[in-house]
Order: sequence, then structure tokens, then C-alpha cells
Amino acid sequence: MNEKELLHSAIDLWKSEGRLIRLPEGKTVVFVGDTHGDTEATERVFSRFLDTEAVIVFLGDYVDRGPDSEGNLRLLLETKLAQPERVFLLMGNHEGWKVASFSPADFWEGLPPGRRRLYSEALSFLPLAALSPHGVLGLHAALPDIQSIDDIDRIELGSADWRKATWGDWADVPGYAIDPGVFSRPSYGRDYFYKVMERLNLHILVRSHQPHAPPYLFGDRCLTIFTSIAYGGKRRVAVLPPDRAISTAHDLEILYL
Repeated sequence: MNEKELLHSAIDLWKSEGRLIRLPEGKTVVFVGDTHGDTEATERVFSRFLDTEAVIVFLGDYVDRGPDSEGNLRLLLETKLAQPERVFLLMGNHEGWKVASFSPADFWEGLPPGRRRLYSEALSFLPLAALSPHGVLGLHAALPDIQSIDDIDRIELGSADWRKATWGDWADVPGYAIDPGVFSRPSYGRDYFYKVMERLNLHILVRSHQPHAPPYLFGDRCLTIFTSIAYGGKRRVAVLPPDRAISTAHDLEILYL
């Protein structure tokens, strides 16, 4: 399948999925953090989990920073198209080039204009979040300020809630928004976290995006993981067993690849 066919097929699939993925019951869920051009990380995830019954949720940021953005993205897209009910790809801020350019962005800046438009248009259809039956939500960054979980399906590309979900940081301090300037990464405090989690009836948030955040925040209800070695850490994934009561993020298993 050539590049255009691959991307157009992915668009059709993502349109059918919508912005919110509802994960199936009775399945192990593997949450994968940023892979950022680290094709070896993606290969290790697939080698370890594709032969199982698990569903795999990638939390965004597939390109830039690492050595092989194109190879990593192609592997993800081909596997998603081959096993659409097993592999789910969410949008990170590095997939939002269509509405928000940024730097450094070696993948995007290295593409000729035609291919840049093709990729940015395709990736703009990526889902934003995945919800497990346990009340565990996976997304890239921070929680959107919405009234119900179904509102994720209505978040518009480039909107304030899109920016929270793809660009937002967390800070373990009182309050709601911390320095939410237009030209800075928005940051949100513990009062905002608890308010939105209660409103949406969520137990745990699993996200990536923020490499220097503590792995566990807010009474251990917010888990930050990374699977790329782009930031110098170890490749980690979080595994949610299907038959386990979930009260904190420590109830998920952290595995090293």
C-alpha cells in the first residue's frame, strides 16, 4: 500500500471510531506512552502483546525527536489497519500540526509541503481518548473541561478542550489553571483534576506528554508513562488487567520493554 492509500485508509477508519474510543470489556489493556520516532519501542510493544488477547492503546506523539519518525508512523498505521480492534492510536500534540505548528519538529519540518499537508490532514482525524469499563481514561495530556465523557466526541480540532487534551501539563499544586498563556503549554492543578475526574465519574487517568512529571500524581490517580527513549528514560508500558478492582494507578502493572 502506498503512502496516500495508507493515510486515506487510516482516515476512513478514524472517522468511524470517533474521538472517544470505548474499550471492550474482558480484555487486558496495554497503555503505551510517547514513542517519538522510536521504532524499536513500537516493535517491542507489538512483539510482546500482539500475540495475546490484549488491546493496545498508544497515547500519542509518534513523530519528532527520535531517529525514525516515518518508519514508526508507518508501522503503527499498517498494524492499526491490519488489526483495527486490537490497536488504537490517540492524538498527541505532535500529531496536531494542522492547527498548531511547534518547534522542534524535525519530522514535520523535514517533509516537503505536499507530504506535510497529506500527513497533517490524516492525523487530524485521530481519536483523542480511550475509556475502559473500569473507569480508566487514556489520553495524551490533560483532561478537557467537559460536562460528560461523551462530549469528547464533540471536541473540535484546535479548540480550548483539544488543547487541554493534547498540550496540557499537570502540576501538583492547589488551583485550576496555572499560567495558561496562549503561547505556553497550559498547566492545571489538583483542584481542576479532582473536579473533572468526579464530574466524568473516572477513577484513573493514564497519560504521557510531560517527561518531567512524577509518574504518580493526585492521590496516585494520575499515571504518566513514556515508552520512547527520546528523553533518556526506560521504555515503560502500563497494563490494566480485565479482572482487577482499580482504586489507584498502582493497580496497573508497569512493565519495562
